[in-house]
Amino acid sequence: MFQNFEEFQKISKDNAELALKNFNAVSKGIQTLAVEVADYQKKSFEQGAAAIEKLFAVRSIDKAIETQTDYFKTAYEGFVAQSKKIGEICADLAKETYKPIEAAFTKVKQ
Repeated sequence: MFQNFEEFQKISKDNAELALKNFNAVSKGIQTLAVEVADYQKKSFEQGAAAIEKLFAVRSIDKAIETQTDYFKTAYEGFVAQSKKIGEICADLAKETYKPIEAAFTKVKQ
């Protein structure tokens, strides 16, 4: 019976360490995501403000349409690039979160 209690303690300790590793991985990943989103929002706001300034400075409709088209093209390309980057961060987060669990299952199989 004493041996079973020691095994139970070891399993409990291993599970607590596993949970801590997962928490750390998720915490780091969410922090990375938050920084990326904040940077993108700041950059997007600055680009939008600059586009509005340019738009107010133009004197012809053709130039206004050109300015607006350039802004929308740049904004769209930036959004697509940022979406891809965030997707990669989320995939990395999932992989990092899974690593400790995978290691625990590997130990159990042996």
